[in-house]
Amino acid sequence: MPVIAKRVLIDLATQSLELREGGRVLGRYQVSTARNGPGEQRDSGCTPRGLHRVRIRIGANCPEGTVFVGRRATGEIYGSELAGQYPGRDWVLTRILWLTGLESGRNRGGCVDTLRRYIYIHGCPDTEPMGVPCSHGCIRVRNRDLTELFDLVPVGTLVEIR
Repeated sequence: MPVIAKRVLIDLATQSLELREGGRVLGRYQVSTARNGPGEQRDSGCTPRGLHRVRIRIGANCPEGTVFVGRRATGEIYGSELAGQYPGRDWVLTRILWLTGLESGRNRGGCVDTLRRYIYIHGCPDTEPMGVPCSHGCIRVRNRDLTELFDLVPVGTLVEIR
């Protein structure tokens, strides 16, 4: 019997993420992608399009709201006190699914490399809007949704951003 792999589809127009397995939708979540829109260039602040894979999973078993800096848990849990200390910070919370591009010249290699651009699917404060583009290039997801998604998405999962 063939194994049907899971696949993540991120739709920039609807600001949504679907986890699929074969023809079934296992989960559907609102997201927030780049305020600057789609694009692949380094330092553009844009969300890269095309085919990707989950390269690295970071934060398994961390508490919801865990703060990450440079992909490392700081030992802090996000709350109003931290938010007040660092207003305007682009928070990376709870879990990280770090993406790598699969299309040479489009989202892999040179100045368009998704992995080297540090493009993640990651959690953010619950006060951040979903369903509208507001990120610096990554795909933001509600912490609770990300915890659920993270547990269902192994390394190597195909991610299509369109």
